Order: sequence, then C-alpha cells, then structure tokens
Amino acid sequence: MFEGIREDIASVFHRDPAARSKWEVLLCYPGLHAIWLHRMAHWLWRRDARLLARMLSNLARWLTGIEIHPGAKLGRRFFIDHGMGVVIGETAEIGDDVTLYQGVTLGGTSWNKGKRHPTLEDGVVVGAGAKVLGPFTVGKGAKVGSNAVVTKAVPAGATVVGIPGRIIVRDEGKEAQEAELHSQRQAMAEKIGFDAYGETRDMPDPVARAIGQMLDHMHAVDARIEGMCQALNDLGSDYCARDLPKLDAEQFEALIDDADAHAAEQDDDAADQR
Repeated sequence: MFEGIREDIASVFHRDPAARSKWEVLLCYPGLHAIWLHRMAHWLWRRDARLLARMLSNLARWLTGIEIHPGAKLGRRFFIDHGMGVVIGETAEIGDDVTLYQGVTLGGTSWNKGKRHPTLEDGVVVGAGAKVLGPFTVGKGAKVGSNAVVTKAVPAGATVVGIPGRIIVRDEGKEAQEAELHSQRQAMAEKIGFDAYGETRDMPDPVARAIGQMLDHMHAVDARIEGMCQALNDLGSDYCARDLPKLDAEQFEALIDDADAHAAEQDDDAADQR
C-alpha cells in the first residue's frame, strides 16, 4: 500500500511541473486523494460490500469533485491532474501511467449490464473536457485531444481530436511542406521588420493566418521580381540596382493594435453574455 502511494507521488513530479514538494502533493492534489479513496472502495466492492463501497466513492466525489465508480479498475501511477468534473464509469479499465485532465468522462452508451465503458491501455493521455464513450479500447500511448468526443476504438500511439473524434494521420511530406512555408514566412517577416504574432502552426489565429497568407504571396512576388532582375542584369541593365522603399513598421503595429482591440471587445461581449 505505502509503496503504491510513493509511486503515485513520484508520478506527479514526472507529469506536473507545478509540484514543488512531497507534502504539497500529499495534501493538495485532489486527483491523488480520489484515487486513494477509490482503491479502498474498490477493495470493498470486490468483497461484495457494495453499499459501503458506493458510500465511500460518494464521499470521495463530495471531497474532490471526482467521481470514480468503485467497480472501475485503475492501473499503477494513474494521475488525474486538477480533476474537477472527472467521471469514470463502473466497467472502465485504466492501464499504467495513464493521465486524465479535468472534465474527462469515461462513460457508457448502453444500459446493458455488461462491459459498457472504455478501456485505456498504458500511457494514454486524455485532454481536458474529452468524452470517451463506449466499450472499446484506446491503445497504448494514444492521446485524446481536449474536448474531443471519442466513440470508436483508437489504435496505439494515435492522436484523436474533434467532435466526433477523428484520428490525425501524420503526413511527413505535408509536414515538410508546411515547415518550408513556415520558414519562408519567418524570413519574409524578418525582412520587412514585422513579427507575425501568433503566426505558428500550433496556434491558428484567423488574423495571423491572413497575415501568413499575405507573407506567402509577398514571398512569391519577391522571388519573381528577383528572377526578373536577374534576367535584366544578364541583358546589361542596372534597373534593379535601385533600393526598394522601406515599409512603414507603424502600419503593421497599428494592424496589431486593431486586432488586439477587436479581440478584447469580443472577450468582453462573451463575458457579458455569460
């Protein structure tokens, strides 16, 4: 028992950079408290003390905001980060080194008495707000994106996103093309003295996407002009020796300010609606 507790505490340090001390983890991590209470409830459940098991799991939900049915099977070094709103159904099975974030549901889609909740194999990570629903398996090392709704089996090592959940297939050729485009945009941005804020493949901001497309177009035009200048130089002309006028950085700064102000207005409107 104490060896399992030590393992659980060590797993927190491996997966949560906010953890600073063992006492902090022991006292201030409701995900661990819910898991430890579940292990006691599960022990009672397996010995047919079903009412006591349910009462203990209900107490754990009241204390931690995490609902784990005492019939669920949890593996070693299971970690629930933040935890509020997590629900794990009766026939769910969770392997070793699995991580769940807040708002995750491992639920069922049937009223049958048999297996109706998912099985998560070793090393699975389920993002905040995701719903994994049904008696299927999420393969070893798979990742479920935040707010995804997964209702079908997931192969080992795959990543699932969206509603309904879809598997992201890595296309190395496309990734290389996107990386080349990204480097071209960065080069053009540096050339004109403009940093396309938020313009990354990981953060598809609509304004940044539009700016990225502008940079792509400018890069293509720049390359064409350089080719024309080279052709003129070969013919003996020095027309392209003239310096191009510099772009006014203040115009780009004003564009950023306008975009920030518009985003702030949208946030205020959304807050007022809530």
